[in-house]
Amino acid sequence: FRGLFTGGLVFVISNFFTDIPVHNMALVIAFSVLTAILFSLGGLINGIYAKSFDGMSIIPTFVLTPLTYLGGVFYSLSLLPPFWQLVSKWNPVLYMVNGFRYGFLGITDVSLWMSLGVLVAAIVALGAWTVFLFRSGRGLGIE
Repeated sequence: FRGLFTGGLVFVISNFFTDIPVHNMALVIAFSVLTAILFSLGGLINGIYAKSFDGMSIIPTFVLTPLTYLGGVFYSLSLLPPFWQLVSKWNPVLYMVNGFRYGFLGITDVSLWMSLGVLVAAIVALGAWTVFLFRSGRGLGIE
């Protein structure tokens, strides 16, 4: 909820300073909600496994940051050599970024349906992992 609220607030405030193009608001909202769910599940799993505050920062620092930089946030996938395009297509952040890019600009490097599919599949996988962890008592002190 916090991520969705913050993103919405930034969007509203930004509109006072510039004209933000929106190609498809429904897709922007859908990708916002799906991305928020995915990162919430990832954060919950990270919290279950972390033993300290430092343990909480390992995944964002060493996993999410590189995936973000290699996910097409600052460049189009078409600018990469074919080998790196293939490698990038294994990065789930690429599909989030392209979903937002299409929602705002109407431009995408990958299929919109593929982006939705990857996000939904990742949510199902992390959701199942979370349910397993809760049922096993992991992180609840009843292991």
